[in-house]
Amino acid sequence: MSKELAKTYDPHGIEDRLYQKWLDKKYFHAEVDESKKPFTIVIPPPNITGQLHMGHALDNTMQDILIRFKRMQGYNALWQPGTDHASIATEVKIIETLKKEGIDKRDLGREGFLKRAWEWKEEYGGRIINQLKKLGSSCDWDRLRFTMDEGSNQAVTEVFCRMHEKGWIYKGNRIGNWCPVCKTSISDAEVVYEEQAGHFWHIKYPLIDENGEVSTTEFLEFATTRPETMLGDSAVAVNPSDERYQHLVGRKVLLPIVNRQIPIVADSYVDMEFGTGVVKITPAHDPNDFEVGKRHNLEQINILNDDATINENGGKFEGMDRYEARKAIVKELDDMGLLVRIEDYSHNVGTHDRCGTTIEPMIKKQWFVKMDELIKPAVKAVQDKEIRLIPERMEKTYFNWTDNIKDWCISRQLWWGHRIPAYYCDSCGETVVARTEPTVCPKCGGTHFTQDPDTLDTWFSSALWPFSTLGWPEKTKELEYFYPTDVLVTGYDIIFFWVIRMIFSGYEQMGEKPFKTVLFHGLVRDSQGRKMSKSLGNGIDPLEVIDKYGADALRLTLITGNAPGNDMRFYMERVEANRNFANKVWNASRFILMNMEGKEVPADASAHLEPADKWILSRLNNVVKEVTDNMENFELGVAVQKVYDFIWDEFCDWYIEMVKPRLYATDDADSQNAALWTLKTVLIDALKLLHPYMPFITEEIFCTLQSEEESIMISSWPVYQQERHFEKEEQEIEILKEAVRGVRNVRTSMNVPPSRKAHVYVVSDQKELQNTFEEGKLFFASLASASDVTCQADKTGIAEDAVSVVIPNATLYIPFAELVDLAKEIERLEKEEKRLEGELSRVNGMLHNERFMSKAPESKIAEERGKLEKYTQMMEQVKERLGQLRK
Repeated sequence: MSKELAKTYDPHGIEDRLYQKWLDKKYFHAEVDESKKPFTIVIPPPNITGQLHMGHALDNTMQDILIRFKRMQGYNALWQPGTDHASIATEVKIIETLKKEGIDKRDLGREGFLKRAWEWKEEYGGRIINQLKKLGSSCDWDRLRFTMDEGSNQAVTEVFCRMHEKGWIYKGNRIGNWCPVCKTSISDAEVVYEEQAGHFWHIKYPLIDENGEVSTTEFLEFATTRPETMLGDSAVAVNPSDERYQHLVGRKVLLPIVNRQIPIVADSYVDMEFGTGVVKITPAHDPNDFEVGKRHNLEQINILNDDATINENGGKFEGMDRYEARKAIVKELDDMGLLVRIEDYSHNVGTHDRCGTTIEPMIKKQWFVKMDELIKPAVKAVQDKEIRLIPERMEKTYFNWTDNIKDWCISRQLWWGHRIPAYYCDSCGETVVARTEPTVCPKCGGTHFTQDPDTLDTWFSSALWPFSTLGWPEKTKELEYFYPTDVLVTGYDIIFFWVIRMIFSGYEQMGEKPFKTVLFHGLVRDSQGRKMSKSLGNGIDPLEVIDKYGADALRLTLITGNAPGNDMRFYMERVEANRNFANKVWNASRFILMNMEGKEVPADASAHLEPADKWILSRLNNVVKEVTDNMENFELGVAVQKVYDFIWDEFCDWYIEMVKPRLYATDDADSQNAALWTLKTVLIDALKLLHPYMPFITEEIFCTLQSEEESIMISSWPVYQQERHFEKEEQEIEILKEAVRGVRNVRTSMNVPPSRKAHVYVVSDQKELQNTFEEGKLFFASLASASDVTCQADKTGIAEDAVSVVIPNATLYIPFAELVDLAKEIERLEKEEKRLEGELSRVNGMLHNERFMSKAPESKIAEERGKLEKYTQMMEQVKERLGQLRK
């Protein structure tokens, strides 16, 4: 055999080369093929602003494992890739770039800005794709999509128009999150809550008496964290069950500074136990107040401009920044005697995840999706297990979202994104939603229109991802064949923002589920269990890990011990350990290749298999069955642990060591060929089981080891074979392994060097057990460092001082004199006895020294007492051993 592996495993030398080979050979590409069963995964599209992080690495490793596994099982496997335009994230990045050039977004105008945005996308948009390739992701890159490409634009417009025609999409005034810096509404997904030090301002509003006069003696006191919002108060509320205030319900208070009378309403939203049990109600600036306002038909007064300065409804504070106005209002209330006190208060404040600005809840006229009917099929699908959530506990989170679903705000005040296909007649203001710009107004006959300036929420387009990427709204052959998709792999943190929206969109547009299974994974945390973040500076760049240890070692680290839905801690020590595992596989493969050099390994050696060969084939057979079952059930971490243990422990540490004497013996060609055939067969199947997890090293070894197939990627997945089930040999070899472990433990406890051989006697009255040792004598002697192995029915002829090892139905004896050089061992132990006498004398001296005991720290005293206990125990063992030897 002319092929060979390099002396040392170097991922740098093979990973890029092999990935290019796979691309050139089109192994990742899937075409419609009715003769095969499809298996489809759509990638959670990373943002074009994205840089590969550990969350991406985990998510894509899991998908790659599944797609490689199914490809090897013979499925027509499609992993559909793509990227997301990420409206806000991208716009923020571009604005930052423009600022450095001294350019304001508005100066460019919409068209000029979009030109820059597309240039930015072309320059940076493919970066994360190249990084995913470094990870080994086997996506069908020929089918790469983008959420703002022509096909996606068509799908988004079609869905908007269809849903508007059905009444699911409407325009209305509702409260939402507003970013004063980015000047857009944002979704709950983009709000990060962080603890901020603030205050509770305790304020009192004067009551209006029965005559309509402002009382100077009666007040309602409450506390607020945002005093400036009082400018938009429409009421104060109390709990209907609160006896303190029941008599006041229906009366009014004076809103100071603004001098507007507002009602006192009773609403169960108010917590009687919190503060004074009175709450100010500002429907335009608080989501809870908005709901209270709807129940009581209260006025909605917006007091803020888009940049969070006070608007004309704020009277004399108009034009002030919100925090500047806060100070002025607090001062004025204090001057009027209406500020009771200020209390320090730490609370969670919503900030925009992209720019860090504190968001403002604000009422805006926006486009919404009506959710009450749309969500029903999505609820039923999970209830009826038509869609499986793994782990199952995620159903609780899922139903928590669906049970509390609100209408979805889909408009964003941005330029980068899908523009809303709504047009306003310049003559009469009529709104026309259409797939293309209308030519005539249906109401007044006008011919001039202005398109809605807003764009759609990014999630609107990604909600269509499972079918828009396959060509919808066209009825393509890909859509018919690959849809519904099979598995969605995603983090549990976007269960609502993405998963639920894809599910209801699939049922609404396609009439069926978008995928059969959702596999959730947790977050990758640092070694201390903290979330990785820029602020903590604890993020680990996957590309740096790949550069140092290789993609295979990183992938194995991310998946080992990883259970669905659970967060995992990332340790660099584990990456090193997995790199060591790669070295172990590499070195074992080199050993096998070297022993095959110049030899014709038979195509089949089943007629000459020995018990050790049958044992490893049977163990492999079991592993194949268990690992396949685990992977079918998405227990990827459990599966790879079994493969790892089999390769390292059973194959490398046991079987290879078992067959070495046969490989080096030249007198039995059949036995040697059987060993070589088994080594090659087992290694090939083990590599196949490992391939989805460690694609690069397995490909390199596989292609070097055999010439029948051009790639492990397109080889067939191993299957359980009844003819490889050897229960008897499994039991026999396990007995021999137990005997080897017993002998090794005895030798270790007696400090016997590995080079010292000793005769091992196997005593058993069971002929079958004696035969087991006879058949395995060659490798047992090698592994147990035995000079010879004798099997007999009783203890006849065995020295009285022989050391014994007990195993089921047999006892192994090793003559003491063959294990130990008596004179040398006595001399060594006498030296040890003398050393321990000195140590005990020193420790006892310190512990009986009153000065030491009174002045030394407690920790030092405890340390010395620990030493006394240790040395006393060691001395007892030495004396006992010397006594035995001197006999």
